Amino acid sequence: MTIYFYKVYNPYGCFSNFSPHGIHLDGKDWQTVEHYYQAQKFKGTADEWVMREIWQAPTPEEAARLGRDSCRTYREDWSEAKTTVMRRAVFTKFLTHGEIQAVLLGTGDEEIVEDSPRDDFWGCGADRTGQNHLGKILMSVRDEIRQMRRVDRP
Repeated sequence: MTIYFYKVYNPYGCFSNFSPHGIHLDGKDWQTVEHYYQAQKFKGTADEWVMREIWQAPTPEEAARLGRDSCRTYREDWSEAKTTVMRRAVFTKFLTHGEIQAVLLGTGDEEIVEDSPRDDFWGCGADRTGQNHLGKILMSVRDEIRQMRRVDRP
């Protein structure tokens, strides 16, 4: 059975980058993975100042809006770096919050799919043929946490 997720308030909503599970990365506490991810688009650019606005955004929706502003310049390596940035943030989130780590591990070996009707890179898109990179990251994080737990056992 494939596990689909999208909205925070639906089953498996904790898999969403908008879920209220903060992370600590790069010396800062970020409210959500979405806040961190959107801010990283501007690291080292003339628009780096917007990182602080994103960090302070009251909601992940506002952080996303600020990060998607087409008037700003993303870092030159963003298309290559974005999946690494996302994986680092998602991994940190599931290491930090035991209750959602248990949900992730509880999915067994099921396929996890972000059921986004608008995003065929991170999700499956409207026709469910998208690349599902967020789902792939979640499954990879699940595998890595399992491996870490095996190593930690006496």
